[in-house]
Amino acid sequence: MKVEIGTGKYEQLLEKCKSLAPIPTAVAHPCEPSALAGAVEASELGLIVPILVGPPDKIMATANAAGIDLKRFQIVDAAHSHASAARAVDLIREGAAQILMKGSLHTDELMSAIVARDGGLRTARRISHAFIMDVPTYHKVLIVTDGAINIAPSLEDKVDICQNAINLAIALGCERPKVAILAAVETVTSKMPATIDAAALCKMAERGQITGGVLDGPLAFDNAISKQAAATKGIRSDVAGDPDILLAPDLEAGNILAKQLSFLAKADSAGMVLGARVPVILTSRADSVRSRIASCAVAMLVAYACQARK
Repeated sequence: MKVEIGTGKYEQLLEKCKSLAPIPTAVAHPCEPSALAGAVEASELGLIVPILVGPPDKIMATANAAGIDLKRFQIVDAAHSHASAARAVDLIREGAAQILMKGSLHTDELMSAIVARDGGLRTARRISHAFIMDVPTYHKVLIVTDGAINIAPSLEDKVDICQNAINLAIALGCERPKVAILAAVETVTSKMPATIDAAALCKMAERGQITGGVLDGPLAFDNAISKQAAATKGIRSDVAGDPDILLAPDLEAGNILAKQLSFLAKADSAGMVLGARVPVILTSRADSVRSRIASCAVAMLVAYACQARK
């Protein structure tokens, strides 16, 4: 199975990866054709060295049905999806792999293994999710966070969500990411707690509690994404019309926004879990092979950026 790569924004990420050595990656339960093909194709592109974790019979049956040759790949036995998640996390902790990749298991199964207090991959920072989106109508890669993990984040949670996204954008080559903190309106009001959080986050960035990015908010979506809309409302902002990151007020808003971009604006999306010990590739079971490859490229760049910071 060969995926068409094309010439879009994701392909610019792949170009950045060409000079880097592939990274050992624990793939948890790749027992569905797209999940398995994504890992194999990413390997052929020199992004990862997949370690396939799951029931060997199921993995081989999936490969045979999809016409995929697995002779070059290591398979680590795990009886079922829960065991696959736990064993994949063990491989990370043992140093056998440096990236974790979701296969065809449920997200909550993988996340349970990641956040486990004994044997998980927690750090001092809150774990969050980011969609990395190639939107045809937007001029650069756009990060949307958090649309998958933190349901109703507190202000303190948003600090970590924001910092995780900034670090991700820097790893992708953005020197000083611009963060638009979204709300329904662009004015601060006690009737909308998201606007107060946005104002607090901006002040926290001024005081060095969030570093590496340029923050502005609250911004309604139109003001965040369009300079003209911002100008019409008299908003002067270095972020408006040019954000690298859209910080959603809660999971529902972030999830709806990302899926609207995918299904209405025909955006491609990659998925990453941030704030764990290693990059975690978190894609939907319905995602295309192209999306999985893009996620592998992002994870590779993040992994090398983490190594450079150590």
